Amino acid sequence: MRLGINLGYWGLGMDADNIAVAQEADRLGYSVCWAAEAYGSDAATVLSFVAAKTERIDVGSAIFQIPARTPAMTAMTAATLDTLSGGRFRLGLGVSGPQVSEGWYGVKFDKPLARTREYVEIIRKAMSRERLVHEGANWTLPLPGGPGKPIKLTVHPVREHIPLYIAAIGPKNLEQTGEIADGWLGIFFAPEHAALSLDPLKAGRAKAGKSLDDFDLCPTVTIAVGEDIKAGVDSQRSYAALYIGGMGSKEKNFYNQLARRMGYEQEADEIQEKYLAKDYAGAAAAVPHDLIDATSLVGDTARIADRMQAYADAGVTTLTLAPSGFTLDERVRALRTGVEALERAGLA
Repeated sequence: MRLGINLGYWGLGMDADNIAVAQEADRLGYSVCWAAEAYGSDAATVLSFVAAKTERIDVGSAIFQIPARTPAMTAMTAATLDTLSGGRFRLGLGVSGPQVSEGWYGVKFDKPLARTREYVEIIRKAMSRERLVHEGANWTLPLPGGPGKPIKLTVHPVREHIPLYIAAIGPKNLEQTGEIADGWLGIFFAPEHAALSLDPLKAGRAKAGKSLDDFDLCPTVTIAVGEDIKAGVDSQRSYAALYIGGMGSKEKNFYNQLARRMGYEQEADEIQEKYLAKDYAGAAAAVPHDLIDATSLVGDTARIADRMQAYADAGVTTLTLAPSGFTLDERVRALRTGVEALERAGLA
């Protein structure tokens, strides 16, 4: 099992530290460094900066938002980042959510599965450097009846095939991800509930005549290092409450729905109700200890090593860490503990 690091969103006051974290992860042999985007910093600019400041670690988008760019633009960006980084780019995609898609990008959040499938198809055509011709429900290239003509990408990526990941939570999206992607970007993944994600992913791989053997299972887990388990769990309550309670509308919150499928129906209701009422402290307090503990790495090196073994046994191939601390020392400590725990579990 390999390790990754997720820098999260840029512009939260830790930007200089983020580069130091990426460089330390590079030095320690981490496999990939991911950056996210929502409606602040864009991931492409961040990743180009990280790639310029590192030597070996892959850089990946977790995620590029599908409503933010045309598929041809995403192919251009992926090819450019792969070239600039010397073949170290991984393309992670996701549909975002209805509030961001419609409120920020002005793109209707409808038929996300069909849109994703078509988006991936166009990207792969473009990055294969064939002349781009496509006729679908969302995009027609070239536009009919005008001066447009089939064009091919002029940039030559370092690799013939840039790994493509999709962030997916719902069963149907997971199945499609298994069918059309090279890897999966997961969140709030618990080994004890692995079947919720892996069964539909396996079904999708089977549709494509493949298995999970050549597929990168890459969940992001928060990590809090320390002897005090309760304190470590508590340090991640606000993060969990934001996603389960406030990431999306009351009717469409994919993380809330995931918590329900894990057996936390009543708790998910309470978290969302309090968060949407702006009782953020109450929402954080309502997140079950066991939910956080099951989806995170909390404790000393030995306990974290045990949990890493559980993730590996569940089939995870790249475990991406998101340190819960805000200082550089806390985050570097988490990186180093991750490597120590991986070695202790015999997974390195």
